[in-house]
This record gives sequence, structure tokens and C-alpha cells, in this order.
Amino acid sequence: MRLGDTIAAISTPPGRGGIGIVRLSGPDACTVAERILTGLKGWIPWASFLAHLVDNDGALVDQVVVSYFAKPRSYTAEDVVEIACHGSPVVLRHCLERACAAGARLAEPGEYTLRAVANGRLDLPRAEAVRDLIDATTLYQARVAAQQMEGSVSRRLAPWKQQLLELVALLEAGIDFAEDDIDVAGPDAILARLLPLTDGLRRMADSFAYGKLVHSGFALAIVGRPNVGKSSLFNRLLERDRAIVTDIPGTTRDTVSDVASLGGIPVTFVDTAGIREVQDLIESMGIARSYQAMADADLTVVVLDASMPLQPEDETLLAKARAQGRHLVVANKSDLPIRLGLEAPELFVSAHTGDGLGALRDAILKAIGAGESTQEAGFITSLRHEQLLRESVEALENAQRAVGFGIPHEMILLDLYAALRPLDAITGATTVDDILNRIFSTFCLGK
Repeated sequence: MRLGDTIAAISTPPGRGGIGIVRLSGPDACTVAERILTGLKGWIPWASFLAHLVDNDGALVDQVVVSYFAKPRSYTAEDVVEIACHGSPVVLRHCLERACAAGARLAEPGEYTLRAVANGRLDLPRAEAVRDLIDATTLYQARVAAQQMEGSVSRRLAPWKQQLLELVALLEAGIDFAEDDIDVAGPDAILARLLPLTDGLRRMADSFAYGKLVHSGFALAIVGRPNVGKSSLFNRLLERDRAIVTDIPGTTRDTVSDVASLGGIPVTFVDTAGIREVQDLIESMGIARSYQAMADADLTVVVLDASMPLQPEDETLLAKARAQGRHLVVANKSDLPIRLGLEAPELFVSAHTGDGLGALRDAILKAIGAGESTQEAGFITSLRHEQLLRESVEALENAQRAVGFGIPHEMILLDLYAALRPLDAITGATTVDDILNRIFSTFCLGK
């Protein structure tokens, strides 16, 4: 990308609306705007004013509101002009075409945020959080992304990176200035720095287990034999009537899925066909899809009928769920006399009255690893960050082993630099000046 160009793009979603915005960014943003608009009376930073969008012949197309954000206090740290037109696709396209003819070029995907990173306005974790905020489907996801845009990940990582830099500076000083009176820590002192550093970065990498759920959600399959109330429970969890519910066994013949928020986490709920022995081709295909949904789901909820004794189909399904792994056993119809001859299932609920649904939601979150133990601010939601942190932890563990074997500091430094590079890939590069400044900051004034 040619980052010195002035770029233009429509920054509002496709379609019609009350307002649509064309954004210009770059050294000639104001000049381009002056070429396509009339009625401008000078530029006042961080102010908005009326102007007129005209065509090639100077005829009026739209009355617009123009906002000017002067560098470096703009999103891209460049001069930014935003032209708010009426939200007609024809008007927005005309404005964009005129801007490109006047000296701007079309922005590449993500180029505004790329420029913000290149110009030091955002670091990489904050830039990635911009995408996550736009893609958020629950309010909790939006809050997490907003925290990361404010630097929660960078702030949490900064102390560990600082400790690593200090250890690198200490060993570098001992090597480069061995003839001077600079104390270099022995093996015990080095390990005393390495162990908490390694543990801290490992915990941060481990937080991705929860962050992945927040970012991507999980799939939950509701299975059981016909007429145990799977579809009723499905509708209750979604809090709307999504699946058809009747007293006729086998009403659901195919999987039905929908997404809802559970504890702020997007969950894909999958209602399945009742599992039983059948000769009907269509229903047998639906049952095959039920088994496939169980295999694909992150969690399976096996629904039993609390008002009836345990059936052979129930036992077969329970055995299959146990073999596949993570599952919950739920007895529905708890509002009726209990006749289920089973060692107590995890939960009794009633899809008819709503009893036990709150406990079921809590149990689902707990089973998936997102229970009441709230993660501290700064947990990571990016697979890229998790992989880089694991790489850094591995290098630090190698450094610990090297210290234990009495390896020279020059070789230990190789492992420390290998641990530093992945952190740089998250927060930004460490320069030679950063390390030299840390080395010499420990010197006395007269030295």
C-alpha cells in the first residue's frame, strides 16, 4: 500500500439510510474536499459545517455536513475529512467517484486502521480490537473489544515485556562491560526473574480458553428421544418460538439452529430430531443429522422425560453422549410427577413453567468453561496472540533449562531474544535503543 497517498472510502454500511459518510485521509484530504464541494469557508479543526456536493458541471447534488480532524489528533494521525451525505447509494457513489477523480484513491480493506498503526496512533492489539468491535454480536463482546481498544491487552502484557527487557539488559551489560564494576546476577537471581515472568505469560496465554468463547462462541446440541420436550426447551433458551412444538412424537425431523446470547457469549443452539428406531426414510435422515450435531457440538444437552421411566433409547443416547465427551443430562417436565428411575441427573427443569432454566443456563456456562469465575480484564481473544505467547513461554522455559545447566550468558541471551520477538509481534518492535537505554540507566551519573 502507498501510505503517502490520500485515500477515500464509504465508511457506512451498504444500502439506504438517513446518513452516509465518505471519509478522506491523507496529506491532500482538505484539497480533495475543496475540489468536490462548494460553500466551504475555511478549515477549522474538530468542527463541522455545511457545504454542497456538486457534479462535474457544478450542479447541486446534495447538501452535506463536513467534519475536519487535523493531524495528528485523528483516527489515522493524518488529516481526515468526513463528508456526511444523505444516505442514498447513488449520492455516496457519486461523492466517492468525484473524490477519486480529484486526486484521492480508493482505500484498501483496513487501510485506515493500518495507517493508524503505521503512524503510532494504535498498536496491533488495539487495531485488532477495532475489527472485533465491528464484528461483535453481543453487548459483552462489544465491551470486551472496547476494553481492548483502550489497551487492556497491551497494559497487561507491558509489565512482563518490561521485566524481560530488564533481564536482557542485565545480561548484555555483564557481557559488554565485564571489565567494569557492573554486577551480573548469578543463576539463582536469573531464575528468580525468569520463573514469575514465564508463569505470568503462561497465564495470559491460558486466558485464551475463555477469550475464544467470548470471541467465537460455541455450539450446543439439544438431543433426546421424541416428545421429551427438546423443542420446547430450545425455544425457552432462545426466548422466542423458533421450533414447532406439538404433542405428536417426531415433529422435528431435521436440525433447527439459531444464535442467542448466554452470559454475553454467542451460543448456537441446535434442536435435533428425536432419536428412536424408525423405518421412515426422512425421519432416519433427521436422526443421522442429530448424531452429527452431537459430534460437531462443543456441548451436548441430553434431555430426558422426568415423568416417565428411563427408556432403552435414553440409555443408548446417554452412553453415546458419555463416549463423545462434554455433556449435560437434563430431566424435563419437572412440573409433572417424577417417575424417572435414574440416578439424579444434573438438573430438573420444566420447559412448560420455566422452572430450573436459570440453573440450566449457569450449568451450560460452567460446563463450557465460562462459569461464575469472571476473567480479569485483559484476557486475550486472538488466536494469533495465544500462539505468540506460547512461543515466548517455550523460549523462556529453554532459558530456564540453560541456566540450570550453567550455560554461558551469551547463549541464554539467544533464548531471551527468542522470547522477546513474539512479544514484539504483539505490541510492536523493541529497538536497540530500548535495550541500550535500560543498560545505561543503571549506571551512576559519573560513570
